[in-house]
Amino acid sequence: MDNLISIISIYIFVFIGYTAKYILKEELNEKGIVKLNVYFLLPILAFWGLLTQKIDIGTFKIPLLYLVICLIALTLTTLIAKRVFSDPKDVSIVSMASVTGITGSIGIPLGITLFSNSSVIYTSLINTTSMVFVYTIGVYIYSRGRYSIKKSFINVFKMPIVWASIVAILFNTLDITINMSLFKTLEMGAYGAIVIQLIIFGVFLKETKIREVDMKLLGSVLSLKFLLVPLISLCVLYFFHLKGVELNSLLLELIVPLAITNISLSSIFDCKPKIVTSLVFISSFVFIPYLLIFLYIYK
Repeated sequence: MDNLISIISIYIFVFIGYTAKYILKEELNEKGIVKLNVYFLLPILAFWGLLTQKIDIGTFKIPLLYLVICLIALTLTTLIAKRVFSDPKDVSIVSMASVTGITGSIGIPLGITLFSNSSVIYTSLINTTSMVFVYTIGVYIYSRGRYSIKKSFINVFKMPIVWASIVAILFNTLDITINMSLFKTLEMGAYGAIVIQLIIFGVFLKETKIREVDMKLLGSVLSLKFLLVPLISLCVLYFFHLKGVELNSLLLELIVPLAITNISLSSIFDCKPKIVTSLVFISSFVFIPYLLIFLYIYK
């Protein structure tokens, strides 16, 4: 019961976003909120996340494995999507949405609830890795649904989160410290980014009609996300000797619902954001029984 309450309580902010859009209507501009978060707050989250812990081989092994699994999954989902769909936007959605999950606003607090605070170092690094992955490769893929290869590549380097991550990694490796008061301010911005991301989900959900969802697209994304990605994960992790909180944190982050950042990027690059919102919403319900199975097996 506590696990379900933990998940439901996170979606309070989604409800706030939905209610705000319902009341304020056109006064609440969803694209403006998306750009505020993508260009200002999420870079703070990435910068803060990469400075919360000294990066070394031991701790970075888990997010590195997460990245390897995501790259393998992305390759396979892209090949499958190109064979099933002809619309470049559908290919972009299936390729990227199937791979990434809500590693921050659901993964981190759920990891604490299930596996104690010892999971934070792993879930935080995985979340930062996921954000860098989404705002580099993800930007390129969603951009390709509308722009040329050259323009899509340029769009990647327009994302402040890329540069914030590079600077943070340099600070971390060179042992450059941040004033504690400033670090607390960055932490406020980081948590603010997570909250705004959930509110964005609610805002787009208000404008989305679930009944208009392309069932072929829905079936493809959910099958790849909840069947193919876990299968790839188990195959890769078979060759590594992980156990306890390391293994559980990694597996948890790989099965969380579709990433809300998919909504932000699909909105920025005009890649069917309302359809993507419905996919994220439905995946949240599919995740609940999936999580119970996960807990039964691994806890």
